[in-house]
Amino acid sequence: MRAALPRLAALGTPLLFGATTAALLLLVALPLAFILLQALFPQLANGSLAAPLSHLAGVFGDPALFALTGNTLRLGACVVLASAAVGIPLGMLRGLFKLPFKALWDLLFLVPFMIPPYIAALGWITLLQPNGYLEQLAGPRLSSFLFSFGGVVFVMTLNVFPVVYFAVSRGVASSGSRLADVGRVCGASPWRAFLRITLPLATPGIAASLLLVFAMVIEEYGTPAALAANAGFFVLVTGIERRFSDWPIDLPGAATLSVVLVLLAMLVFWLQRRLLGQQVFETQTGKPTEVAPRQLGAWQWPVAAVFLLVALVATAAPLFAIVATALMRTLSGGLRPANLSLANFAEILGGDDSALQALATSAGLGLATALATGVLGLLVAYCVVKTRLRGRRALDLLSVAPNCLPGIVVGVGLILAWNQPLWPATPYNTWAILLLAYCCLLLPYPVRYAGAAFAQIGDNMEAAARVHGADLRRTLLRVLLPLVFPSLLAAMMMVFAVASRELVATLLLAPTGVKTTSLYIWRQFEQGSVGKGMAMSVVTILMSTGLMLAVTLWRQRAERAGAA
Repeated sequence: MRAALPRLAALGTPLLFGATTAALLLLVALPLAFILLQALFPQLANGSLAAPLSHLAGVFGDPALFALTGNTLRLGACVVLASAAVGIPLGMLRGLFKLPFKALWDLLFLVPFMIPPYIAALGWITLLQPNGYLEQLAGPRLSSFLFSFGGVVFVMTLNVFPVVYFAVSRGVASSGSRLADVGRVCGASPWRAFLRITLPLATPGIAASLLLVFAMVIEEYGTPAALAANAGFFVLVTGIERRFSDWPIDLPGAATLSVVLVLLAMLVFWLQRRLLGQQVFETQTGKPTEVAPRQLGAWQWPVAAVFLLVALVATAAPLFAIVATALMRTLSGGLRPANLSLANFAEILGGDDSALQALATSAGLGLATALATGVLGLLVAYCVVKTRLRGRRALDLLSVAPNCLPGIVVGVGLILAWNQPLWPATPYNTWAILLLAYCCLLLPYPVRYAGAAFAQIGDNMEAAARVHGADLRRTLLRVLLPLVFPSLLAAMMMVFAVASRELVATLLLAPTGVKTTSLYIWRQFEQGSVGKGMAMSVVTILMSTGLMLAVTLWRQRAERAGAA
């Protein structure tokens, strides 16, 4: 019977596998292929395949390339370690124990992830710069730390550690501490049960989230450009942007550096698979189990104090700087009551039609991206984890590749791919090109999260559904989807948060007349209206937070109704 299960699953999945592969080829492989072609044929943009590889000697002969690559690896590794140091302990505490105000901590830790990185960097600049808000209120001047490698790691860690926190907390909460209790009964100490049982069970989710953190760090442009450049610290993504922005524009060089970024991310992905090996643990068998969190006892308030400290640094500090700037009449006026007003918010919400249009467009694109990537990510994760079909590893690699590319490179790939006369119809110069870009960039979130959840579901549940007459569609919708839905929903919420504030690809691809919140904010900063830009940032954060809070409350109400 066990030997027949993979064959049974494989019989119902070729069509699903083929459709999923076709979607990934269209969404991901096509723009990546044109980037690779541009890296091989420097005259591709001019419609010629002449002089292939003729530019490589100049690109790889540049000594700055090795410095950029080393800086990228160093920055990614440091942020991953710092995010693990913050996110894993907090996630374990949140998932295993009955924590005071647990819903509040989830909301507060989600806010830093929803703040656009370039906005967060500007918020930290206004907070810590000479004569910044911190100096005006308390006296310390920390600008030398902020504009340094350590400052960049600090700011980027606060932006991305929620990825680790939510992956770990949701993963351990689904299995609870019942298996660790079995270890305790067999004589293990609490720490031994944690290290030998609980932590290994959480390994797939931890590894998946840390891979996403690394990919997010090496492709992030806003924070390194705002902070690291002032410290003389440049990475591959800033090198790519300079080749796009400085005249003469070097498309072949930028595409070649993008290929280097992809290779770095693929190397990390391979190392992850090698380190995890065959460590797949099935913790859900279909039997009802008790997953109630433990009591913290006397430790509950010290632990709550730690959560409060992290929330103050990661959420309250940058949010205070953003809101304070949004409320100021003039930046030079400082933090004085006479200099504070709601004029910027009134102009955005009452007298600026373009601002309301930008909010509606971003909300619609964010929801569409979350739904599209959620469905496709679920199918990709199923094909990779729950089937034995040939090509599933290539499918997995293809699904994680977009998160390793800067948004500007994906934008160029989409332009090169769809701005061609050979297509009878094209999404280029329409809102659909933005949807394609967002889906391409953000697909790894639901794939990684759903894949980690699928890895913990035993094959016997799917086999039982098949034996009782359920086809593949019914098995996915009625058996597997409810089990992976909490992890998938968390990923889709993050997709919405990122899609609704994505900047770089939007700047490159947005057609005339289409406005998003990120474009509006960027234009305000270009025009010197920093207050209006920050006011729009506050409105965007509130919109994302409100939607996610509504989804969370709905899930909690549904869980309580199911328990009753």
